[in-house]
Amino acid sequence: MITSTATATKPAKAQAVTKLSKIPFILLVIVVGLTFVFPSVPKVVTPAELNQADVAWMLTATAFVLLMTPGLAFFYGGMVNRKNVISTMLQSFICMAMLTVIWIVFGFSLAFGDSIGGIIGDPTTFFMMQNVLDGTPWSLAPTIPLALFAMFQLKFAIITPALITGAFAERIRFTSYTIFILFFFCFIYAPLAHATWHPEGLLFKLGVLDFAGGTVVHMSAGWAALASALFLKRRNEPTHSPAMITFVLLGTGLLWFGWFGFNAGSAMGANSLAATAMATTMTASAAAALAWIFFDGVKGRKPSAMGTCIGAVVGLVAITPAAGFVTLPHSIAIGVISAVVSNLLVDLRTRTSIDDTLDVFPCHGVGGMVGMLLTGVFASKGVNPAIADQGLLFGETKLFLAQSGALIGVSIFAFAGSWALLKVTNLISPLRVSMEEEQLGLDLSQHDERI
Repeated sequence: MITSTATATKPAKAQAVTKLSKIPFILLVIVVGLTFVFPSVPKVVTPAELNQADVAWMLTATAFVLLMTPGLAFFYGGMVNRKNVISTMLQSFICMAMLTVIWIVFGFSLAFGDSIGGIIGDPTTFFMMQNVLDGTPWSLAPTIPLALFAMFQLKFAIITPALITGAFAERIRFTSYTIFILFFFCFIYAPLAHATWHPEGLLFKLGVLDFAGGTVVHMSAGWAALASALFLKRRNEPTHSPAMITFVLLGTGLLWFGWFGFNAGSAMGANSLAATAMATTMTASAAAALAWIFFDGVKGRKPSAMGTCIGAVVGLVAITPAAGFVTLPHSIAIGVISAVVSNLLVDLRTRTSIDDTLDVFPCHGVGGMVGMLLTGVFASKGVNPAIADQGLLFGETKLFLAQSGALIGVSIFAFAGSWALLKVTNLISPLRVSMEEEQLGLDLSQHDERI
């Protein structure tokens, strides 16, 4: 009787999975139907006063930032077990596809549409990209087309959920992951992007500075990563050897290259501020890479390729909120401080039961928080006259208090919100693979492919 009951439940389970697998395609067909109802043909193309140099640079920067997601795929893919390389890399690549379609339908509106209480955008403002090709630029990027601004911001929305994947690598069901990143974008990323970067946003009005995404991108991804690691619990085999450190080196190079578009592009033009952001980005990352391996040397470890790469990325993360607000010497300080703090947090994490597979929280989350706080210390009107307040180093406290308050508020929101979304996702589709699937490896169990 027991055997027959167990056997009877298997077809029912398979049938349920089959029904669930039909939903994504049905949704995509609905989107195709919407294109006929909302073609979003410009009514009147208003000849905006565009700066061709700004347009050329922002087109380039937008391509740079997209390159970061494949770079992240190599960075993470080289760190995991060989049987999970494809799965880990695909989790980054699928974000490019999913988030682009979501962004076109309603995502851009949620992040940058007409403000609803300074917390979220009206989803109808740019629904199906209506009014985007009409020629009226974004208020904070007046010299480039609105469509270009929208595509630049899309690349930030793509890489943020991809960053989370390093925390639950080697144990998450691919279908469930795609559901989670949809929820994460709608309920975590879009509200934070709107509150921080929209002129009517709550954090924007409070004077919080985030030049290129330390809060919106790295803190949100870092706290979501910690929530995911706790929710999915430890892997059955929590220790492993990296599959290919050469992939990690390649990924770091692509990330470093793309990050110039990430930070310097956030100046929204080919100008001196973009040059400053590019210079501080280079300097902070270099300083952090050195600090990581030098600090490892203090602890008796050999200088490693892995440590150099992780340090460089931590420096890139930490300078992101500050890139257009601080001087070059201060960017060195930001790089070194962030690398030491993250290095210590990685060591602390290894002594706990938290299985953050690729240390997303200690590196991206903590790196983003350190950068955010240090923006409140080092930000200078001499670098960026547009800011209302300077940092602690220049005798002012208002900015540092705003940064500190935002750090606490965003941390609570991102962690608690991500935890709730994980629970909801798990009810819809189990997040964790079975023990047998984990032992087989996600490349085969989830995708029927092998490296």
